[in-house]
Amino acid sequence: MNVCETYDFIVIGGGSAGYAAARTANELGAKVAVVDDAEELGGLCILRGCMPSKTLIYSSEILHFARKGKVFGFEHSRPRADLALMQRRKKEIIAEFADYRTAQLKDGRFSLYRSKAKFVDQSSIEFTDGKTIKGDHFVLATGSQIAMPPVPGLDQVSFKTSDEVLELTEVPNEVVVLGGGIVACELAQFLQRVGSKVTLLQRSEGILRDFPQRASDCIRNKFTEEGMIVKTGVSIEGMEQARDQTIRVVYRHKGVKESIDTQFLFHALGRKPATDRLNLKEIGVELQESGHVQTNSFQQTSISHIYAAGDCAGPHEIVHVAIRQGETAAFHALGKSVEAVTYDHLLGVIFTDPQVAIVGLLPAELRKRGIEFLSADYPFDDHGKSILMEAKHGYVAVHAEKSTGVVLGAECVGKDAGELIQTLSIAVSLKATVHQLAKVDWYHPTLSEIWTYPLEDLAEEILEGS
Repeated sequence: MNVCETYDFIVIGGGSAGYAAARTANELGAKVAVVDDAEELGGLCILRGCMPSKTLIYSSEILHFARKGKVFGFEHSRPRADLALMQRRKKEIIAEFADYRTAQLKDGRFSLYRSKAKFVDQSSIEFTDGKTIKGDHFVLATGSQIAMPPVPGLDQVSFKTSDEVLELTEVPNEVVVLGGGIVACELAQFLQRVGSKVTLLQRSEGILRDFPQRASDCIRNKFTEEGMIVKTGVSIEGMEQARDQTIRVVYRHKGVKESIDTQFLFHALGRKPATDRLNLKEIGVELQESGHVQTNSFQQTSISHIYAAGDCAGPHEIVHVAIRQGETAAFHALGKSVEAVTYDHLLGVIFTDPQVAIVGLLPAELRKRGIEFLSADYPFDDHGKSILMEAKHGYVAVHAEKSTGVVLGAECVGKDAGELIQTLSIAVSLKATVHQLAKVDWYHPTLSEIWTYPLEDLAEEILEGS
């Protein structure tokens, strides 16, 4: 074995989780190496995830409002999407983030290896050229990749993924979307708004199945209102590639066999952990059935000096979660006191329009844990600021402990829900009560003011100080 260097701390993957772990370990005085084989440094969020998708989604939102001039009282022509211009703006923005992350990884704090790597034993990894480095501690932060679920015929046809959608320079005439999760819904609405005729096919009975049913129904209604065809409870029976690049999708919907032809099949059926080439099973690192690396609440794997963080570990593919996991892994590995990672205060946002945002524990989980709670909600179509903004879709809901009024969770579906939920995220994290929040000044007229309605209802129902 040709061992060329030994490190205190080796991170495999330079995305959000990996960089957070490497930065933290360096600050604690460790000798750190980062291994990343990607053509471009930066990670999924910067290059092909959060930032490029939200840049394009925001452009499509502006386009959508520009087409509603008559509603707001000004003359307008019907503007059309220029995807080439949208792409140019996106690339300029993303380049700034990617260049900054690249500079961080190359600024001398870490030894940076640009190569694939695999474990040869529990303390050594080997690069493509045969060189080997050893480490006292490792963090796996290899992210995720497009999954290939066992959908009949999918592996026999030419489909597109989110990577291709985010690089489009021309608007497809029509699109068939497979899937109803976060990425599927966000990009389906983007495509519909820039001019594609979108049909969304989802296996389960609702879209966004991991979110409250009321939120799912609200987004589906908005999609339908904008002209998208949404079919749920769909069972794909087969796919066929024709010579003219047309793909026929055969499926069963409500007991009836149907088919649809498309030249743009968007596979949005999820991602899987990118751990295949690391030799993890061979060295004894346990994996879950999903392929995620099994970790404890300090991100420690079944091999005590090997940790995992970010999308390859799960259970949530969210940047701020990945960062916290990476930091926690570094602190714990280097013997520092650190709080265990928990998800009772989890914050999540979907960038559809209206946006969907949740924080903390929601009713299904509260009932599962046997926690007594009370809930109150209020709709945006009866709220002053949202009415004048023509942002009437959605609602807010607050869930509080019945005995104390402590805010345990909240939901927001509406205009800028991702911004509005931050107030309740603070409340959940600080264990604030509905009585305390009801005493806060909420300026009128603002979107944030809508929280006062459920908060005041709960404050009246729950005895303060009980």
